[in-house]
Amino acid sequence: MAETAAPRRGRITPEREAELYAAVLDLLREVGYDSLTMDTVAARTRSSKATLYRQWGGKAELVVRAMRHHKPGSIAHADTGSLQGDFHAVLSHEDDSAMEQTSALMRALDMAMHHNPDLKRAFRELLIEPETDEFSRVLQRAVDRGEIRADNPALEFVVHMLIGAFVARTLIDDRPPTQAFLRSYLDAVVLPALRVCPAPSPGPQQ
Repeated sequence: MAETAAPRRGRITPEREAELYAAVLDLLREVGYDSLTMDTVAARTRSSKATLYRQWGGKAELVVRAMRHHKPGSIAHADTGSLQGDFHAVLSHEDDSAMEQTSALMRALDMAMHHNPDLKRAFRELLIEPETDEFSRVLQRAVDRGEIRADNPALEFVVHMLIGAFVARTLIDDRPPTQAFLRSYLDAVVLPALRVCPAPSPGPQQ
């Protein structure tokens, strides 16, 4: 795995960093990844391009870190005492409107990654791998509690199942994923695959 430079953020405040990330995502929605440049980010945020490069190294890292910053709460911190509770707690952090925006950004980046190896590498190192590590810790807690057998073969595919549901919702149903859809999918597919008996979830699927 290629090394990713450590963040270099000593000269800007967290508030300014959040403002920059929001502007980057707005630009990404407006013009797409290929047309987004460090010049346009600098102009939109009234920043020095040299500062942007010093802090983030390049466009790929800046975009992916902006995506990660606006990701809802970490699943690793959602310790409710049950696997179903942990999954549902994370879903509650992002409403349907925000989920629709995330889905649109992910589709745009997926196409861009086919032609931009630096984006694909940054996406894997800064978003996918940390996310996979978080899920591994949550699943290990469930194993330690006795909810899941350590030798359950579905453990290896939980992240694949969740990403697949998120992506396929738009491709198959022509609708963005929603909280209700993902809760239903978790309870009907992911938890049974792990041989966890889910408690009934309130509310119809949307």
